[in-house]
Amino acid sequence: MDPTAVEKTYASSRDKYAERGVDTDKALARLQAISLSLHCWQGDDVGGFEKRGEGLAGSGLQVTGGAPGRARDVDELRADMAQAFALIPGRHRVNLHAMYGEFGGKPVDRDAMEPEHFRGWEEWARRLGLKIDFNATLFAHPKAASGYTLSSRENGTRKFWIDHVKCCRKIAASIGREQQAPCLHNLWIPDGSKDVPTDRWGARAALLKSLEEIFEIDYSPQQMKDSLESKLFGIGSESFVVGSHEFYLGYALTRKKIICLDLGHFHPTESVADKLSAILPFTGEILLHVSRGVRWDSDHVVLLNDEVRDLAAEIVRSQALERIHIALDYFDASFNRIGAWVLGARSMLKGLLIALLEPQDKLKELDAAPKTLARLSLLEELKAMPFGPVWDQYCLRQGVPPADEWLREVDAYERRVLSRR
Repeated sequence: MDPTAVEKTYASSRDKYAERGVDTDKALARLQAISLSLHCWQGDDVGGFEKRGEGLAGSGLQVTGGAPGRARDVDELRADMAQAFALIPGRHRVNLHAMYGEFGGKPVDRDAMEPEHFRGWEEWARRLGLKIDFNATLFAHPKAASGYTLSSRENGTRKFWIDHVKCCRKIAASIGREQQAPCLHNLWIPDGSKDVPTDRWGARAALLKSLEEIFEIDYSPQQMKDSLESKLFGIGSESFVVGSHEFYLGYALTRKKIICLDLGHFHPTESVADKLSAILPFTGEILLHVSRGVRWDSDHVVLLNDEVRDLAAEIVRSQALERIHIALDYFDASFNRIGAWVLGARSMLKGLLIALLEPQDKLKELDAAPKTLARLSLLEELKAMPFGPVWDQYCLRQGVPPADEWLREVDAYERRVLSRR
């Protein structure tokens, strides 16, 4: 795309937004300050580098598709992520799961992981100017095969997973110290029952006891921050999920932890966007895992759909950009995995740009009941505003391809690198 043509169409769009009282350059400056956390597990179909061979046992996860080019080791995964970052405008973060440590070919179980196993990731991120977030991995392991980890009735199993999460919090704090910025540590567990249980109370009491032991050690919020992620149901936990939204919300609010809201972990008729203003008055921060639920699968690639647009609009309208952390969380092996990263990240950023291009003061002025018609009319008119040229201008300013030109670079990388794996 000719940069001169992009500049010309941007100037026209800038003038149209100015007529609505919106400064597009200010919107782009605000967008540049937003960092998404890009999830490493899209690159290898949630395989990790432990070389166990158990698959996703007891995980409640399932990755479908057989596109060629899956990353087979840490070097390939980092190269693929670097290629994805090069096509996403802005400066972003890397989201790691514990199963992606570098263990030097030695058997290191989950309860024995150390910060040293992630030094390579730290050095790589430092070279690229990236920050790191972290996740405990309580799946794809023989001790998760029963479907219960931190809520297990078996004390040995429960202790194993408690020790694992303790290790992960220590690792996250170490990463935060090294990168001189907080590392977000997120906790999700697959625990639940496929069919109707009778002792829900017992499982949640066990989970509560585990969490209290896990969080006995306090780390500086300048080093790491804890979040807890719920789920409505999972594969193998259709009837009961121990770590439900209500359970974790109560725990997070009373223990001053961050609640993680995953767009694919609620009933399809629930609005995660609506939950933000209900939770933010009582908590300092929220972590979002942006995904796309389709029927029973919660982890499709993010697109610029109504849910993403509503979510982005609520973040901006609530003036919560500094209080809400945005991460991507999906895994699709049915097409190019790098393209999935790029498409999802750019879709989320487009949603945020559209929200930043709203005339916020005017919308608030029209929020009173007598002005409902005028408000709805303005919202409809905004849908027809030319945000595309503003997005293309942002991409050029950030040194990445505008529009869909990034596809050519993904295709070239597939021919040059992925097809040879």
